Amino acid sequence: MDTRGIDQMLSELRATSQVAGGKPAQSAPAAGEVSFGDVLQTAIADVSSAQMQAQEMAKGFSAGDANVNLQDVMVNLQKANLSFQQMVQVRNKLVTAYQDIMNMSV
Repeated sequence: MDTRGIDQMLSELRATSQVAGGKPAQSAPAAGEVSFGDVLQTAIADVSSAQMQAQEMAKGFSAGDANVNLQDVMVNLQKANLSFQQMVQVRNKLVTAYQDIMNMSV
C-alpha cells in the first residue's frame, strides 16, 4: 500500500471518531479523497495480481520457457507470499480494531 492509502485510512478513522463523539459525519469523502473500502479493495487486487503473476511465471518455468529463469520465479513467489502475509496481518488488525470498538461501552 502507498502512503495515500494510509492517509485515507486515517481520515476514515478520524471521521468515525467524530461520529462517536457526537459530531456530524460527512456524507461522502471530499474531492480527491478515496474511501477506506476503495483503498482496501485496491490492496486486495494488488495482492491477487502479484499471486497470479508469480503463478504464471512458475508455470512458464516448469513448462521449460527459455525466457523465464529460476531466480525471477523465486523472487516473484516470495514477493507474492510477503504481500499475502501483509494483507493477512492488516485483516487481523482490522478485526481486532472492530472487536475493540464493539466491546466499548456507550
